[in-house]
Amino acid sequence: MSELLSVVFFLASVAIYALKAGRNTWWFVATLVVLGLFVILNITLYASNYFTGDGINDAVLYTLTNSLTGAGVTKYILPAVGLIAILVAVFGLLAWILRRRRHPHHLGYSLLALALALASVDASPAFRQITELVKSQSREGDPDFVTYYKEPNKTIPDPQLNLVYIYGESLERTYFDDQAFPQLAPELGALKNEGLDFSKTMQLPGTDYTIAGMVASQCGIPLFAPFEGNASASMSSFFPQNICLGDILKNSGYENYFMQGANLRFAGKDVFLKSHGFDHLYGAEELKGVVADPAYRNDWGFYDDTVLEQVWKKYEELSKAGKRFSLFALTVDTHHPDGFVSRTCQRKSYAFEGKPNQSFSAVTCSQEHIAALINKIKASPYFKNTVIVVSSDHLAMNNTAYKYLSKQDRENLFFILRGDKPQQDVVAVKRSTMDNGATVLDILGGDNFIGLGRSSISGQSLSTVFLNMKEKVLAWKPDIIRLWNFPTKIDDFTVDQQKKTIAFSGSRFHLPLLLRVADKKIEPLPESEYSAPLRYQLADFAPRDNFLWVDNCYKMARLWAPELALSTDLCVSQGQLGGEQKVQRVDKAIWQGKAAFRDTVISTDRYQRNVDLLKIVDNDIRYKADSFVFNVAGAPEEVKQFTGISRPESWGRWSNAQLGNEVKIEYNAPLPEKFDLVITAKAFGPNANKPIPVRVGDKEQTLTLGNDVSTTTLHFENPSRSNTLVIVPPDPQTTNEGNILGHSPRQLGIGMVDIKVVNVEG
Repeated sequence: MSELLSVVFFLASVAIYALKAGRNTWWFVATLVVLGLFVILNITLYASNYFTGDGINDAVLYTLTNSLTGAGVTKYILPAVGLIAILVAVFGLLAWILRRRRHPHHLGYSLLALALALASVDASPAFRQITELVKSQSREGDPDFVTYYKEPNKTIPDPQLNLVYIYGESLERTYFDDQAFPQLAPELGALKNEGLDFSKTMQLPGTDYTIAGMVASQCGIPLFAPFEGNASASMSSFFPQNICLGDILKNSGYENYFMQGANLRFAGKDVFLKSHGFDHLYGAEELKGVVADPAYRNDWGFYDDTVLEQVWKKYEELSKAGKRFSLFALTVDTHHPDGFVSRTCQRKSYAFEGKPNQSFSAVTCSQEHIAALINKIKASPYFKNTVIVVSSDHLAMNNTAYKYLSKQDRENLFFILRGDKPQQDVVAVKRSTMDNGATVLDILGGDNFIGLGRSSISGQSLSTVFLNMKEKVLAWKPDIIRLWNFPTKIDDFTVDQQKKTIAFSGSRFHLPLLLRVADKKIEPLPESEYSAPLRYQLADFAPRDNFLWVDNCYKMARLWAPELALSTDLCVSQGQLGGEQKVQRVDKAIWQGKAAFRDTVISTDRYQRNVDLLKIVDNDIRYKADSFVFNVAGAPEEVKQFTGISRPESWGRWSNAQLGNEVKIEYNAPLPEKFDLVITAKAFGPNANKPIPVRVGDKEQTLTLGNDVSTTTLHFENPSRSNTLVIVPPDPQTTNEGNILGHSPRQLGIGMVDIKVVNVEG
């Protein structure tokens, strides 16, 4: 009903403004903006629903505010382009309709049109969903949370069994219904029927996407995170107060391993696992130097056959070594929208209702690989000391099988095969994925509870205690968010140079980091591959906003500490953009600092100068120096412009043929008639030991570099008084070496540390 009402308000607003309001720039812009917001909200709702099937929920907000590195976006490019085209077309059409009539402006009709536009936004389901998510972050919570949230012991008294835990991406139990989907999962289905099959594993809010399903199964809580300022993305720990399954295993002498084909950084999986007992992580980046065919990949990373083969090798290696271990794996081939079919499975296609269905095909292929791994483990002499767990990470999202799944009673997959004590049973007790970790811990000899999770073998799931567990979980959401221990103030803080972290008020964050500090409120702004550099984010602060910024000295020192303008050390800056700022160099491995913000006189001119300097693009930054120092941004004051050079790194900068086939440095004034050119540099790959032309005007010298840094002096005569130096790398190589994750490969030739022009006239 509200959706229909919002559309009626929208159309009424357009009609009244177009037919009655007349022409007025301010009212036109205001009405167009609000109507445009209605369109954007509904497109956002449509796009979110396309992924989640549940509109704009915690999964959407968490994913967008965390790392998107390694996301398999290829299949979404065309729909995204289509949505953008529709958005542009709708805005253009709205503007045209609103400005068609040329009669005099009428205030009353303009006000009515704007009020109806605002009403359309307020009545829209998208606005209601977003508003509810915001409100859910700040409620008081439910007082009985402490009664039901239980912390397990940190160790298992006498651990005897190793653990293999396989998360099947979106591999819900519904797929195993042989009446609904005949012979879709015969191999894995047969294994499920041999073990303990928990048939009533429901999905709760905050457990409905991969990282959330992992948190639920290991920590016994839904994943609800503080979203303000990308808080969860900036923290170097993940639910730092919680004791999770991985922590208990590590404390009990287990070596914990995790393997997947996708990038570990996506959605912060690496931070979660490292925070809770996992020391050995393998994802797309870590596996590419190990697998037989690094080029055999899908949109997300390595196929399931590749990853599960590595899991088997690791299982065999650890078992032979007599290690106590847990080995977790996550598949990816069944990922929405339609999955991926690997080249080694026996069944590459599955038809439903007479037509091949890609999602079903991916399921029948992936389950075959999981079953093959389990059968190898079962046939090994080590199975008698092993517990195998197979579970879905969450119910399938909007894939090409979704409409068929939705007709069934949907449950998550969770079954256990015990090598020490074979058990065959269907456990039909009502439960949730939060109970998975507690059930595994119980079998391994530990407690029968973790967080809100209870063992389904010897405990009682909270899903049976509460009639509507979904509502109860949402009531506990503020309590769960508080488990992040997110700080609201900063006094003393500690910078750890080795770990690249800053710690204050019991929390630890990754560096570099910018903090907006207000009364009882801290807003962390991290720097990532998908966010603007911190100096651009700082430029958006208000004149009186208190900030604390920890980063390389040269990034802030050119504004407020010129003596450190070439330093790559860490510095801490704090103050207000319109007031006073101070910069301190971090000169110890563990450096103690104090946040001290004072009310100072705010100057509009000082504020604008700081904003302008912060917004200068890297290549336009200039510093005082007698040489071109490549490990900081910008160039010496004597340089007019330069091309063909990549971003600064800790040691210097690479040439990048994607930015120019040659390194060209143009100086403000002509170079001396006679000078020495002192070049400290190295070559990349096959560029080593090849002649590298270096030109000034019509004069050319040859430079030869190895793969290690060396210093060479070239003697130039410059009778034409050219002001341009040109270096031509002979064989640029396309590579991801030293690249930022998510960025395109670079074409590297030479790595420059320092270039100095020394006048030798007279």
